Amino acid sequence: MDNSTQPLFRQIASLVEDAIVDGALGEGDRAPSTNELADFHNINPATARKGISLLVDIGVLDKRRGIGMFVADGALAKIRERRRADFAAEYMAPLVDEAVRLGYHRAQLHDLFDRVAESRGMYS
Repeated sequence: MDNSTQPLFRQIASLVEDAIVDGALGEGDRAPSTNELADFHNINPATARKGISLLVDIGVLDKRRGIGMFVADGALAKIRERRRADFAAEYMAPLVDEAVRLGYHRAQLHDLFDRVAESRGMYS
């Protein structure tokens, strides 16, 4: 878990989503149970259940009675679509605000972005 101001159940949901986006969990794969998540993160099972329920409610996970939770068909596309819609407000606006405070010019910020992206393999 991180030190985010996000409630724990949302952090749990984000961790499962990250596993889907990163490819560790594919569509049709069994998702970790609430007890597995609770034990691993040392949290209350009710908190883990709330995070998993959030993913069921938005169609990322399917509940199969008596078997567990599974990654739904189309889950990756749903997650990416939602995250892309939120990307500018959550990441770009704060980055630009900080760049302005630090006195970066547009060209410097573009160059910095390109160097960081290249170091992460974005342009390979």
